[in-house]
Amino acid sequence: MSRSITDQTLALAGIFQAATLVSQVAHQGRCAESSMETCIRSLFVGPGDTLAVYGGELMNLREGLDALTKILSNQTRQQDMDILRYSLNLIQLEAILNRRPDMMDALGQRISQARHTADHFGYVHGNLISNLGSVYQDTISTFRQRIQVTGSPQVLQQDENAAKVRALLLAGIRSAVLWRQTGGRRWHLILRRRKVLSVARSLAEQANQSVYSSR
Repeated sequence: MSRSITDQTLALAGIFQAATLVSQVAHQGRCAESSMETCIRSLFVGPGDTLAVYGGELMNLREGLDALTKILSNQTRQQDMDILRYSLNLIQLEAILNRRPDMMDALGQRISQARHTADHFGYVHGNLISNLGSVYQDTISTFRQRIQVTGSPQVLQQDENAAKVRALLLAGIRSAVLWRQTGGRRWHLILRRRKVLSVARSLAEQANQSVYSSR
């Protein structure tokens, strides 16, 4: 298994995990706290080992790997199609962001400022989530292209849930940056789909085994 394709698949799973959690929050107003913590924590980890960005454990990306495997296998429901749409939109938004060094700098500064809140309250505390939601709203949301999140209107109208969605989308952008840095390209999802699926399945099996063995 090539390291580059493995790293790309891990970063892609990070995108899909953020998108999966966005869908869960939009429909149900909640998601797995441990999976959300993995996504939010990734915003504060610098470049280096790819898996280390997600806490160094494959099981932290289990939801993303499972979603990636299911969607690439075409075993999809309507909610899975939303997850795929969010993921592709995050990749597109990151490409736009990559051409805006001024916005990249602003994002970096705002996330750096939020580190104190993360250190003080933790990665899933409402104060941090609200802070990161504002960061997304003030930066990525100003682009002409936006992500239209579908779900329960009653759920999405609640400020707490709207902040969670935006914070998770910001984490998805971070994984999209990592995906590009590891050599990921949009055409890989078409021309290398089988290879990516094979690696994702293998990683998903390892992640699920890690979960069971830790119980």
